[in-house]
Amino acid sequence: MLDKDLAELYGVTTGRLNEQVKRNIDRFPADFMFQLNETEWKNLISQNAISNWGGRRKLPFAYTEQGVASLSDVLKSETAIKIHVAILRAFVKMRKFLNE
Repeated sequence: MLDKDLAELYGVTTGRLNEQVKRNIDRFPADFMFQLNETEWKNLISQNAISNWGGRRKLPFAYTEQGVASLSDVLKSETAIKIHVAILRAFVKMRKFLNE
């Protein structure tokens, strides 16, 4: 998922999301997130009819499943906290299921 979409999901601005990632960069190795290059970004825009009017100053970051989970730990919005708690509860349920 792209940083802009995740920021909306977590109830923060894209700038705030990227700021928190930079402050906690050790939690986001290359297999958790990466920045699109110019060709990938242009290809995504053309394939999905994304408007580039107004544009972005920087190329977007894309997050894997693990990166999305890590965001829930570094962001402090109400939604991020709820997602973080839900992820932890899911792991507990999975562990209980595997131990049965």
